[in-house]
Amino acid sequence: MEFSERLDSLATKVKNQATAIGTEEATKNAFVMPFISTILGYDVFDPLEVVPEFTADVGTKKGEKVDYAIMRDGEVQILIECKPSMGALKIEHASQLFRYFSVTNARIAILTNGVVWEFYTDLDAPNRMDAKPFLVLDLLDIDETLIHEIQKLSKESFDLDSIISAAEELKYIGALKREIAAQFREPTDEWIKFFATRVLEGSYTQKVRQQFTTLVSKAGQQFLTERVNERLKTALGVSGITHTASAPAPASAEVAEADLDRDTEIETTLEELEGYQIVKAIACGEVKPQRVTHRDAKSYFAVLLDDNNRKPVARLHFNGKQKYLGLLDEEKVERRHALEELDEIYAHADSIREAVRRYKD
Repeated sequence: MEFSERLDSLATKVKNQATAIGTEEATKNAFVMPFISTILGYDVFDPLEVVPEFTADVGTKKGEKVDYAIMRDGEVQILIECKPSMGALKIEHASQLFRYFSVTNARIAILTNGVVWEFYTDLDAPNRMDAKPFLVLDLLDIDETLIHEIQKLSKESFDLDSIISAAEELKYIGALKREIAAQFREPTDEWIKFFATRVLEGSYTQKVRQQFTTLVSKAGQQFLTERVNERLKTALGVSGITHTASAPAPASAEVAEADLDRDTEIETTLEELEGYQIVKAIACGEVKPQRVTHRDAKSYFAVLLDDNNRKPVARLHFNGKQKYLGLLDEEKVERRHALEELDEIYAHADSIREAVRRYKD
């Protein structure tokens, strides 16, 4: 299994089990040890590779422990501190990592709750752990651009020099992306003023600020939607199609074009393909992505398991003014749910996963 596939598999497990894990010990067993073993490739039962409850007395602090130390050639290379999966990570949780980082040979420290993994090094001062991570991996929302960098820390591909040299760029790019995302979600006064003063004729007053708070947020969302639509149009080789909801692009242009050419009397729209991608993303919590397929028909767009009409996951009724998501029960009786926006499909995630579970074995 490829590195990215192993990461996706663990991510699926985390999505399904994160809310059921309540303690730090359970987090270690369910998520952290599998990450060390299946993702990074180290033997968690070999003390020459992984030392649990690693101890290195620091000054007056005696007997304090770091949850795991990953060893290479008898030297500590990576320190890992764990917290319960239900809790948010805070830099205050890394006190042991700070102390141990300065008295071991470790150049990488990881703070994790099993879901989010924060990777630290010593960019700001030698042998002193930075206060901010250079890389953040969220298993509930994996940034594919980071996969190659994480693989450099695996036993098979360990390349410490390469990841340290890339750490500064990763640190600032990651921080900028998170800040930009935060501004799109909830723009700050500085962000609002920055754009308002560039398009506004006149003084920037309190009334203007209130007006542009809504306008900047709306413009940001529309900008993202338009960029997604442009990517879809480019991938599909079509133009002149407009819609308002956004979703991940199809996996490849070739697949999308083949789908569009399946039947010349059937018009497959971008909204149908976007809806399919949402249903597929939900279904992938139960099965591998390649098992979720679709077939378009004149009356509805079907999402199927294993390309089998006897295994309907959902039906998209998008040909009329009102859009509907069709879900079938165990007796294959369909119930339609009206949709105003494609994102509303996520509200039916449990029913979609239940349908997949009925057929997947």
